[in-house]
Amino acid sequence: MKNTIKRGISAAVRDSAYFALARVCLWVGAVLLSTGCTSLGPRSIPADRFDYSTSVADSWKQQTLLNIVKLRYMDLPVFVDVASVVAGYSLQTGVSANGTVTSEKAIQGNFGAVSGQAVYTDRPTITYVPMTGEKFLRGLMTPIDPKNIFFMLQTGYAADFVLGLTVESLNGVRNRTTTGGTVTEADPGFVQALNLLREVQAAGAFGMRVEQDKAKGSTAVVFFRRGDLTPEIEQKSAEIRRLLKLPPGPEKFALSYSPVRGGDDELTVNSRSMLQIMAAFASYLDVPAEHLKAHVAVPSLEGVAPENRQDVVRIHSGKAKPGSAYVSVRYRDYWYWIDDGDLRTKRALTAVMFFFTMSQAGGNETLPLITIPAQ
Repeated sequence: MKNTIKRGISAAVRDSAYFALARVCLWVGAVLLSTGCTSLGPRSIPADRFDYSTSVADSWKQQTLLNIVKLRYMDLPVFVDVASVVAGYSLQTGVSANGTVTSEKAIQGNFGAVSGQAVYTDRPTITYVPMTGEKFLRGLMTPIDPKNIFFMLQTGYAADFVLGLTVESLNGVRNRTTTGGTVTEADPGFVQALNLLREVQAAGAFGMRVEQDKAKGSTAVVFFRRGDLTPEIEQKSAEIRRLLKLPPGPEKFALSYSPVRGGDDELTVNSRSMLQIMAAFASYLDVPAEHLKAHVAVPSLEGVAPENRQDVVRIHSGKAKPGSAYVSVRYRDYWYWIDDGDLRTKRALTAVMFFFTMSQAGGNETLPLITIPAQ
């Protein structure tokens, strides 16, 4: 009788151990399976969307600054666009469990083992498009349409900033130019006219519209308001006309591209190409004295007294990597950067990228493609 009771107790112990082991295995399996069934896609959007957009924007700024620096060294500017980013994820999970419940006389005792594995793979594919070909080069060297420049003024951009960056001359009055490695400062009347234009623009007395004509088609027109303006603004408008050699009578002038003065009803704009805009930006680069001495970079502002220099933007240089910079690049063993607190230069670089997108130079060629799997 006692032996029968002992065998019953041993069997009950074995059964409880077996069921306990089974419960553990089922619990671990359920956890791993539930993890494997969770979708990765929705959870990846918040991180990937902002991380990729930030990386693309930062690399675009660095590429633009690097090409501006290279122009100062008479080096070839090269642009590579990020055509596509394909992010691929996979998560594989597995679980295995085994065990042994022995008899009461076995010496090895009960045995149980549970194992699991999870394999996570993040394998994005980034496609780059070198921007080359006739269309790109033509867009890089073709002057920007004056209409697009004045549309920026209409959207709120300051006249002195945009025109100072994008035009060589207005009605024959010359801006600061960079030609053949030599910098020529702007005519005093040009700088004064731009400053007055900003004040007149802020007062709402200067604007632009597009007029339709059956014979001529659409024409961009710049106009100066009259009638409800203060005497001070009217006086500034009259001074702008005098500085830009515009007649005092007409209220509107048709925009046209020309390096010389136009007719009495025209405002001629000698707009810059993207290459000219970048070269003008490069003239404000602080070239290291070592490179100037070796004649590997174009010197700037030759023959211009320091008090007459109009440094509206600045690109710094140095051997050490800057601690806090809006954007920085390394070239020829030196670092070149724009200070994060230099709002004027930051705005100028952003405008360069904006005009690059607006011009035909921003178009992508279909070939060649370079695809690099980042594994």
